[in-house]
Amino acid sequence: MSRFHGGMAAIVARRSLRSFPLDPLLLAAFVALVTLGLVMVASSSVAMSDRNYGEPLHFFWRQCAAVGFGAVAGLGVLRAPLALWERYSIQLLGLSAFLLLLVLIPGIGREVNGSMRWIDLGAVNLQSSEPAKLGVIAYVASYMVRQGDKVRGSFSGFIVPVLVATGMAFLLLLEPDYGGAVVLFATTLGMLFLGGVPLTRFCAWMLAAIAVLGSLALHSPYRMQRLTSFIDPWQDPYHSGFQLTQALIAFGRGEWFGVGLGSGVQKLFYLPEAHTDFVFAVLAEEFGLLGSALVVLLFAFVIWRTFVIAAAAEQSGRMYAAYLAYGIGLIIGLQAFVNIGVNMGVLPTKGLTLPLVSYGSNSMVMCCLLFALLLRVEMENRSVRHRALPEVTPTYVA
Repeated sequence: MSRFHGGMAAIVARRSLRSFPLDPLLLAAFVALVTLGLVMVASSSVAMSDRNYGEPLHFFWRQCAAVGFGAVAGLGVLRAPLALWERYSIQLLGLSAFLLLLVLIPGIGREVNGSMRWIDLGAVNLQSSEPAKLGVIAYVASYMVRQGDKVRGSFSGFIVPVLVATGMAFLLLLEPDYGGAVVLFATTLGMLFLGGVPLTRFCAWMLAAIAVLGSLALHSPYRMQRLTSFIDPWQDPYHSGFQLTQALIAFGRGEWFGVGLGSGVQKLFYLPEAHTDFVFAVLAEEFGLLGSALVVLLFAFVIWRTFVIAAAAEQSGRMYAAYLAYGIGLIIGLQAFVNIGVNMGVLPTKGLTLPLVSYGSNSMVMCCLLFALLLRVEMENRSVRHRALPEVTPTYVA
C-alpha cells in the first residue's frame, strides 16, 4: 500500500509541475542566478560601499531594488501577448535608436570613465544600450517573419537587418561601447543563421565584421592597448595589465573550494570594478573552481533551455516566438561568454557585465524583461500544445 501511495504522489507531483503556469526549470535557473548575484554584489562591494557611502550594503540594496522593479516589469511582460511585440517591433527599434542618439548629446548624456553611456534621469541613470538589445532582437525577429524567404534567398533581403545592426553598433561605438557593439552584431548574425541564411553568406559577413571591428581597434590606441594587454598582462602589471593580473590572482587564490564567502581580499581595492565587470573573479576567489563551474553550468542550462523553447515554437509554426527566443538566448549567452572569458584572461577586456550576477540596475531590469519574454514564449507554446491535443472521452469498465 505504501508503494501505491508513493507512486500516486509521484504522478500528482509530475502533473502539478506540468500545470505550473511558468517553465519551472527556466524559472529555477533564473532565481538561482539572481540569488547568487545578490550574494556576490553584497560581498564584492562591501568595502567600496562603506568607504564611499558609509553604508556597507549600499550597492546590495540598490541591486535588490532593481530586482524588484525588474520582477514587476516582468510580470507586465508576461501578461502581454507576443503578437503585441511583433506589431510594435519597428517602433521599439526606433525608440532604441533615439535613446542611443540622445546619450551622445552633451548635457543629456552622462560621462563615466570616458564613456557616454548613461542618460541622467535624476534619481536613476538610463543606460541606452540595454533597451537597444531588446529593440534589435524584436525587430530582426519580426523582419525574418515578414521577409523570411527574401532573407534566405536573396542578398537584398539579407542586407536589411545587417545594415540595421550595423547602424546600432556604430552608435554604440560612438559612446564608446566596443563590447556591446560586438555582442549586438554577433547576435543579429546568429539569428539570421538560425533563420536559414546559407552558411557561405553567413561566414562571409562574419569575416567582414571581424575585419571592420579589427580595423577600428587598430586605429584606436586605447582599444589596441586593451586588446593586446590580455595576451601578457604581466609585462605591465601595474598599468595596462593591472585589472587582469588582479583577476588572475583571485582565480589562483580560490583553488578548488575557495577561501570562503566574504573572505576574499582582491575586492579590497585591489581588483577594479569588482562588483560589476569582474564579479566572476571575486566569485572564483571565494567559491573556488566548484563555484565557478556551477555558474557556468547554470548559464549553459539557461541557453540550452532557451533553444529548446525556441525549437518548440518553431515546430508549432510560431516563427516570431522562435526567432525572439533564439535572439534572447544568443545575447545572454554571448554576454556571459565574453564576461567570463575576460575575467579568465582569454578575451580582451570589455565593459560587459555578467547577466543577472553583476551589479547594474539597467542590466538587471533588462535581463528580467528578457527572461519574462522567454517564459511568455513557453506559456504560449504550452497553450498551443493543449489546443492541439484531441479531446478524449473517458470510458468506464464495469
